[in-house]
Amino acid sequence: MSKHQLLCVTGLPRSGSTLLCQLLAEHPDIFCDGMSSPLLGALQTLRGHLSDSEFWLAQLDGGFETPYTKLQRSCQAFAAAWWDETDCPVVVDKHRGWLNQIELALELDPNVRMLVCVRELGQIFSSIEAQHRKTVWLDFPDDLANLSPCARAEALFAPKGVVGGPLRAIQSVQDRSPDEQSRLFFVVFEHLTTEPIVVMKDLYEWLGVAPHKLDPQNLTVRPHEADSYYRFKYRHATYDKITPPQGHPISSRIDGELKDSYSWFYELFYPGLLDRLATT
Repeated sequence: MSKHQLLCVTGLPRSGSTLLCQLLAEHPDIFCDGMSSPLLGALQTLRGHLSDSEFWLAQLDGGFETPYTKLQRSCQAFAAAWWDETDCPVVVDKHRGWLNQIELALELDPNVRMLVCVRELGQIFSSIEAQHRKTVWLDFPDDLANLSPCARAEALFAPKGVVGGPLRAIQSVQDRSPDEQSRLFFVVFEHLTTEPIVVMKDLYEWLGVAPHKLDPQNLTVRPHEADSYYRFKYRHATYDKITPPQGHPISSRIDGELKDSYSWFYELFYPGLLDRLATT
């Protein structure tokens, strides 16, 4: 990564990554445009293409180390050039897939760090449902608009679903080495929106950048994601101040199934919540 430290923003959808990137961009030493990045996809496409290339495989057979090192250096140089526009020591790359690709991120920067956004699962689903009801004449990219809420929840939380995929990546963190786990900072949405100064102070210290005074009621409004291009039915707007979001209603049956199926998630990020619910 040459002169930059790579900071990946990843995690669950509807969990504050847009807000987090807006707050990161307030720091003078952090470059963050807030947009979902094509970098990881480009590197994965290049890896897949060369892994299937007969010419490349022939070079590997002629002597593995030299062509492999050439590939390694070329990909690292490609990533380093991605942020040549900034002199900020820390650059942010936002992509939900980074959590599954920690070893690839380490190839780009041995000092890489990752911010993993999480949120109470029922509120993730109900937030998606609330946005769906505002845009019923538009469909989801994965054709979910014609389904019932229950069927939509099953699709969203399926192993390769919009929520289920990154959720399983979070669960797999326990299989990572202690060094890889130490590179992760979990940002709980409810904590970020109610105590942003505390969360960002801890984050700056963990990241090793200088303290920065943040005013949650006077933020810079930044360009949002190209929602229509991505066919997002839920908007990614930024605002000039932080207001804790109002909760959305959710079916008790769907809510109960989420808490039963993902008890590990609640025990990890919302300790005591399931016990409190059991006694009420």
